[in-house]
Amino acid sequence: MVHASAGESVAAADAEQQRLSEKMLSRFMSGSIRNLEREYSCTVRLLDDTEYTCTIQRDAKGQYLFDLICHHLNLLEKDYFGIRYVDPDKQRHWLEFTKSIGKQMKAQPPFTMCLRVKFYPPEPAALKEEITRYLVFLQIKRDLYHGRLLCKTSDAAMLAAHILQAEIGDYDPGKHPEGYSSKFQFFPKHSEKLERRIADLHKTELIGQTPETSERNFLQKAQMLETYGVDPHPCKDVSGNPAFLAFTPFGFVVLQGNKRVHFLKWNEVTKLKFEGKTFHVYANQREDEKIILTYFAPTPEACKHLWKCGVENQAFYKLEKSSQVRTVSSSNLFFKGSRFRYSGRVAKEVMEQSAKIKREPPEIHRAGLVPSRSCPSITHGPRLSSVPRTRRRAVHISIMEGLESLRDSAHSTPVRSVSHGESFMPRSRSQATDHSERTAVISDEAYSPSDSVLPTPVAEHGMELSASRQINGAPCSIEEEKESEAGTPMHGEGGEFGADGRSAQEGAGGDSALSEVEQVNKFVLSVLRLLLVTIGLLFVLLLLLIILTESDLDIAFLRDIRQTPEFEQFHYEYFCPLRRWFACKLRWVGGLLINK
Repeated sequence: MVHASAGESVAAADAEQQRLSEKMLSRFMSGSIRNLEREYSCTVRLLDDTEYTCTIQRDAKGQYLFDLICHHLNLLEKDYFGIRYVDPDKQRHWLEFTKSIGKQMKAQPPFTMCLRVKFYPPEPAALKEEITRYLVFLQIKRDLYHGRLLCKTSDAAMLAAHILQAEIGDYDPGKHPEGYSSKFQFFPKHSEKLERRIADLHKTELIGQTPETSERNFLQKAQMLETYGVDPHPCKDVSGNPAFLAFTPFGFVVLQGNKRVHFLKWNEVTKLKFEGKTFHVYANQREDEKIILTYFAPTPEACKHLWKCGVENQAFYKLEKSSQVRTVSSSNLFFKGSRFRYSGRVAKEVMEQSAKIKREPPEIHRAGLVPSRSCPSITHGPRLSSVPRTRRRAVHISIMEGLESLRDSAHSTPVRSVSHGESFMPRSRSQATDHSERTAVISDEAYSPSDSVLPTPVAEHGMELSASRQINGAPCSIEEEKESEAGTPMHGEGGEFGADGRSAQEGAGGDSALSEVEQVNKFVLSVLRLLLVTIGLLFVLLLLLIILTESDLDIAFLRDIRQTPEFEQFHYEYFCPLRRWFACKLRWVGGLLINK
């Protein structure tokens, strides 16, 4: 019996120990799973097409991720940059630093984002640190390749030559055989004549320039161009014609066809507002002259994104101090709107803070000097120059035909930021239409940035899009750029631009009919909202009346109202009979219900 009881106690102890071990293991596993659920992986594609991957907490805010990237890049002048992502609906967004990353992302982790220039410096060549200038250089080089930065032939050749000098150094006959510049793609479309001009400039005029000097000269030339800093948003005007809206360091810009039809300085823009898909710009060009520009975005989400970009750019470039930033609302009495507040420093504060930077210049790890760096997002397939010349003339519009058409007389003289756009600022909307020849001519071809810049691509009519892209000379391999932006499969992302082109060909008949329906719907909604507001006000007045007549609250202002002769007359002649009538009807209805 003694041995049996001892064996049972040992078995019970072993069972208890095993139970405790299983319990501890279960707690450990559940804790590990919870920790994994609280963390997620995030990949950010940088401007040189390298990737930065990190693991962050689910409740981490955008500022935390942005600080990690800036620390990785050793970047102090970071206010010019932002993180961009694309939601599952192919709508682009800027990551808000004051909000949780997980709440902003509609997709499931892991997340893929891109570091891009959000606020273009008014004078990029004057930036304090070389690392900042290099990153802005990479961004503008992207803009040049994707058709967002337009220029004359001479400027195009010089910009490309500066890129060559910065990436491969001085010309060396032993390393650079004939036609070496054709291995790089600087623009959406090339020609052999332009490539020869680029090589000539690189061989003769840029000898001895270091990468830093070439990048600075590139920035100085780029900032003088009229489309510097343009991040175009596709819209339509009130007539249904396609247009591109953009916010630059100098003001609000509208590009339509081959002209810049509107330019408003930031100190002239008084209000930005959106309602559904409708975007309004209110401006005072003179003391007695107020204008309202109205455009229609493809979707309400695109319009909201456009509005938020405008609010942020206006605050960044216009205000003197970040303490002057106010919360902006797009709503009015009858429409439910959004509230948004720019968080960050303004341009003047950023420049003042940059002037205080005192440190050894950080080492810059420039990307490998390979031909693909000038076109980091293209697939290495057949280029334009590899197509037979006869076929190239039949299928593509040569860049020389487009760029050489930008005569000095047709291309407005580049102006500095202090007077940017004054020569073509319209007096009013009607006068701008009557005197369209005064607007700045950008090119003989329509302004058509490649698909990757469109904030709200539509996944339809892919075949028409492909044909239109070939006609415009943009290589179809730009699809890879969209993948680098979105980090999601690209199925017809560029349809938006094709839709704009079709609408211009088909006319504004369908758009006008659609706009009439939208106007009717808006009118009905406004009437319903007015009715609801009126009912609400009457209900509040009724509650106040009941409080005045039936309650015993002894409050000063209520007592004063009760003692007025008008109120006493209303109480005895109108309210009391109405109350007795309601009480009689209620008793009658109650009696009917009881008898049944």
